[in-house]
Amino acid sequence: MTSLNISLPESLREWIDTVVASGGYGNASEYLRELIRDDQKRREEERLEKLLLEGLDSGDPIEVTPEFWAKLRKDVVARAKELKAKQSGAA
Repeated sequence: MTSLNISLPESLREWIDTVVASGGYGNASEYLRELIRDDQKRREEERLEKLLLEGLDSGDPIEVTPEFWAKLRKDVVARAKELKAKQSGAA
C-alpha cells in the first residue's frame, strides 16, 4: 500500500477525528478510503446511467417482447460459444 499526504483545514481534521472516535472506523485512513470508494461507486453509477440514457436515445425504438428476449439470449449464447472456441484455438 502506498501513502498520500494531504493538507486539511483544522475543521476537517476535527471532523475526521470525531468520526473515527465514534467507533465507525479504526483510523483516519480507513475513513478516507471508504469515502473514496463511495465516490468511485457514485461516479461509476453516474457513468452507467449516462450510457444507458444514451442507449435509450439512440436508434429507432424496438418492441421488447418475449420473442425479442429469446432471440437475444440465443445470439448471446452463440457469441459466447464462438469466443470460447477462438480462445481454445489460440491456446
